[in-house]
Amino acid sequence: MGKQLRGQIALVTGSSTGIGAAIALAMAEAGAAVIINFHSDKSRPDAEKILDDIKSAGGDGFVHQCDISQEAEVLTMYSAILSRYGTLDIAVTNAGIQQDAPFLEMTLDQWNVVIGTNLTGQFLCAREAAKEFKRRGVQPSRSKAAGKIICMSSVHEVIPWAGHVNYAASKGGVKLLMQSMAQELAPYKIRVNSLGPGAIKTRINKDAWDTPADEQKLLELIPYGRVGVPEDIAKAAVWLASDESDYVTGTTLFIDGGMTLYPGFADNG
Repeated sequence: MGKQLRGQIALVTGSSTGIGAAIALAMAEAGAAVIINFHSDKSRPDAEKILDDIKSAGGDGFVHQCDISQEAEVLTMYSAILSRYGTLDIAVTNAGIQQDAPFLEMTLDQWNVVIGTNLTGQFLCAREAAKEFKRRGVQPSRSKAAGKIICMSSVHEVIPWAGHVNYAASKGGVKLLMQSMAQELAPYKIRVNSLGPGAIKTRINKDAWDTPADEQKLLELIPYGRVGVPEDIAKAAVWLASDESDYVTGTTLFIDGGMTLYPGFADNG
């Protein structure tokens, strides 16, 4: 991977493990300084390990604990970023959670906590990033765009998911949040896009691929014949953050091995 993000500052929320960690490492490898956000003290060792890996490879960054569903904590995080680096170039609003339950048994707390992190949290982090991008404007030595926002969506922004209505609703919301932001912010040369992962091997869904039998069952949904890994998403994130995708805004890039092709219909249903 080249240094297409050299000299830029990137925030990756929820980046102590999984997809977020892979994105943070890939952006650092591409030359960006990276703010590694994590939610709670139990995630701090993982976040510190990602930072150590970045610094060992000659990169820069820092870790910051923040519950992105809480506005005051988000504002404090952005204050820390601007105090350290003076500006920001890339915001990857990756942090997300699942709290699954059948619809008839889902509690209001389960609904609210997922919407709060997966949708409200992305709104808060994107809003503060966009304020800084608009303030600074385009600096051609940094990037052709004033800033880049990359939302984390899912194949479930288009595929219904029984038993996960809070998660699916949050990702459906991310789709139109992203598109509406992109429409509004394009005149300021701020690009906004989403990544839509399919099945990716992370801790959050380990029970879906942990055994050969589970993985084989999962592969019935994936025409390309393999379960994705976090690095698949990270490479796409770097591309969306770089000038190589400068004419791309308002789109979801699905990285799913064909899951959104509805493979159950491959033989006419």
